Amino acid sequence: MTLVDATRSPSDAAAAFKAQPVQRVRDLRLDFFRGLAMFIILMAHTPDNLLTLWIPARWGFSDATEIFVFCSGMASAIAFGGTFQRSGWLLGTARVLFRVWQVYWAHVCLFFATLALTVYLTDLDITGRNYWGQLNLWMVFVESDKWDNPNILLSFMTLRYVPNYFDILPMYMIVLLMMPIVMALAKVDLRLVAAFVIGVWVMGQTALLQKLGLGAYHFEFPAEPWSDRTWFFNPFGWQLIFFTGFAFMRGWLPKPPVTPVLLALAAVLVVANVPLSDVGVREFGLDWARDWRGVNAAFFDKSDFGILRYVHFLALAYLVWVLAGDKGSNLMALGAGRLAQVWTICLAVILKVGQQSLAVFVVSMFTARFLGFVMDIFGRDWGTTLLVNLLGGLVLVGVAYGAGWFKSQPWRAKARS
Repeated sequence: MTLVDATRSPSDAAAAFKAQPVQRVRDLRLDFFRGLAMFIILMAHTPDNLLTLWIPARWGFSDATEIFVFCSGMASAIAFGGTFQRSGWLLGTARVLFRVWQVYWAHVCLFFATLALTVYLTDLDITGRNYWGQLNLWMVFVESDKWDNPNILLSFMTLRYVPNYFDILPMYMIVLLMMPIVMALAKVDLRLVAAFVIGVWVMGQTALLQKLGLGAYHFEFPAEPWSDRTWFFNPFGWQLIFFTGFAFMRGWLPKPPVTPVLLALAAVLVVANVPLSDVGVREFGLDWARDWRGVNAAFFDKSDFGILRYVHFLALAYLVWVLAGDKGSNLMALGAGRLAQVWTICLAVILKVGQQSLAVFVVSMFTARFLGFVMDIFGRDWGTTLLVNLLGGLVLVGVAYGAGWFKSQPWRAKARS
């Protein structure tokens, strides 16, 4: 991580931190790509969805999770970074804790709502499938004296039990809790931020630490008291992509120059990923690629956020960042005539979904299970698949506009009039 003022003295870095202008305007590209990620996440979590065979994750090492976490880092720099600067470290930390509190209850509500839905769908006995069993939630209903802690609900509420399907929000909470540390280090010297972020990422890499003989010091959280399973999304690995986005938005990392050499390098990295991707192995039948993936799985491991995922995402992000234009100007200029009108509407919808990402994400994870049930009934041919995914997309759009309406507090405007 190369910092813009890594050569400054600690006093200069602190002065730069205080003098840094507060960014209040959201970049159009931030909401656009986060909105796209929300639709992809819905498709990816819908069981046996044919569209998941062709989502971006199948073409390279990184996927919509990287988009979500990277853009969340950028959004957090806008939402919380300015608070630390204006109101001080304590109040900035308080605001972060309040956001963690909100995310925690979103996590709890998502779990119990999805649990209730899957129990209901199972009890309907229309398809003969056990929907809560598909999510491996049997331990919620079965007690055993073999468990170290049979109190499953207490374990869930204290994040000692984190089911796989419900693990991204706990990861997000832990990463948010690292923000006060990062902001405190930034007031001293930005090089300390780089050392902290990179150091924590290294300590989150299982394979790397094992090769160094330090496997016992691997940073991770247990996912359940009765086994050695850990959180699928290791926050100590994933914080690297979050704080990369955070650093770009705060101005700690400079905007990369737009040059033919960098564009060519990024394009080569993205294209070179395709033979090694799921599509390369599945569609092209590349046995050597399958063998390579088996031997080098640690380099693109999703749980610990392997380094190749980071490299692939940065290359892809650079390309789309350039294509989107300054502050997303090219996004506004797509098409002409009626096509432009249609695109303008689509763009507005995608931006709205990106602006309400937490509410949309929670509903998408819930909706995905219902969409899977619908396709279990009506089949999974391409026509049904497209129709069901369209229905799910409309649900997300409705949630985004509904959440935006409530956040605008229209009742206050009526009171003033």
